Amino acid sequence: MRIYLTVIDETPEAEIALRFSARRAVKTGGGVEILALVEQQEFIAFGGVQATIEDEARRHAEGLVAKAAGTLLEESGLRPSITVRQGDGPKIIREMLAANREVAALVLGAAADGPPGPLVTHFAGQAGTLPVPLMIIPGNLDREAIDRLS
Repeated sequence: MRIYLTVIDETPEAEIALRFSARRAVKTGGGVEILALVEQQEFIAFGGVQATIEDEARRHAEGLVAKAAGTLLEESGLRPSITVRQGDGPKIIREMLAANREVAALVLGAAADGPPGPLVTHFAGQAGTLPVPLMIIPGNLDREAIDRLS
């Protein structure tokens, strides 16, 4: 099965990338894997405080993924795979691509204005080293354009 690995956060472009992935998956008989990244927290000398901060960040990411998965299921009928990982985003994504040969593409959303985000910047500069195509979905696309292009 063709899997579209889509990284999400709270930005509008992430929602656009997820919609594109869902539409492609439906049309190709594939699936979607939603990845939410939790940033590595700065070290705090008090372990309990550190653990609380990390737990809150993980819960926030899990809530974001649950919402995205619900929207995806409602709009396309697809039940996505969900992954929440903490650490270095590019490293995690490369590990996931290496571990799952069914991933057909890495799908990222680009901001409608301003500079691209750190993942788009990183992977666009290294697209030739990826084992799958990199799809960067413009953040200024409306639903009709996404549906037409996917």
